[in-house]
Amino acid sequence: MAALKPATVAELTADTGEHKAHNPAIVVLILGFLAGAYIALGYLLYIRVIAAAPEAWGSMNGLIGALVFPIGLTLVLIAGGELLTGNMMALSLARLARKITSREVFWNLTLVTISNFVGAVFVAYLFGHVLGLTGQGIYLDKVVDLAGHKIEESFLQAFVSGIGCNWLVALAVWLSYAADSMSAKIVGIWIPTTAFVALGFQHVVANMFLIPAAIFEGHFTWGQYFMNFIPVWLGNLTGGAIFVAAAYYAVYLHKPASTSVTKEEAEPPVSSSPAAMQSITE
Repeated sequence: MAALKPATVAELTADTGEHKAHNPAIVVLILGFLAGAYIALGYLLYIRVIAAAPEAWGSMNGLIGALVFPIGLTLVLIAGGELLTGNMMALSLARLARKITSREVFWNLTLVTISNFVGAVFVAYLFGHVLGLTGQGIYLDKVVDLAGHKIEESFLQAFVSGIGCNWLVALAVWLSYAADSMSAKIVGIWIPTTAFVALGFQHVVANMFLIPAAIFEGHFTWGQYFMNFIPVWLGNLTGGAIFVAAAYYAVYLHKPASTSVTKEEAEPPVSSSPAAMQSITE
């Protein structure tokens, strides 16, 4: 399983961000809906697995859940989707590389935020509430417990948690771009995503499923959700745009202004020795 060099990945990611920014609105909305639904399905699987696990397993429950959650991001990156957290990184890098405008970044992130929300809430309502996969028994208890912990965090805590989340998620996207086969992409996606879930960091799109799922069962309010959405969205943006996009732009894509040199400085002195003459003509 070979991998592209980081500098090549940076160029590829900037090109990908440019392509995403120029997609027609209808394409962005459809792919955004699918991405929101995929992440929600991954979270639904996480809940169904860990809610029924014995309490005696302790922290192993969280690790097992974290190992199944990445199915959502895998579907987004391999089957196709427009995911807010990944776009926060890719479009930011394209903007820094001057391939797109700030207006194009804002417009894309707005469309993807809306469509991700619709897709995630669709799964929360249809499969969670109507089908009852998160609406009763131990599964409802787990949803309420998880959502409660997200909402209880202060603005600063949710913001910092969002940074940690998208630092890892954006790196999962980065590694998938670096891979040259499906198996390599899956490995690259799975490891950082598992880490962010096991650490309990907040992902804005995952929360679009989790907290509404609890709201549909009569717990919490949309106002409480909104007060969680703002800091997590901003934290995810910071994690992807600053800690991944800006960092790798500075290292691999930023071209410092070259200093001017005189003709004499640019051309090495010519020696009259046969050996020197031979090396210059080779």
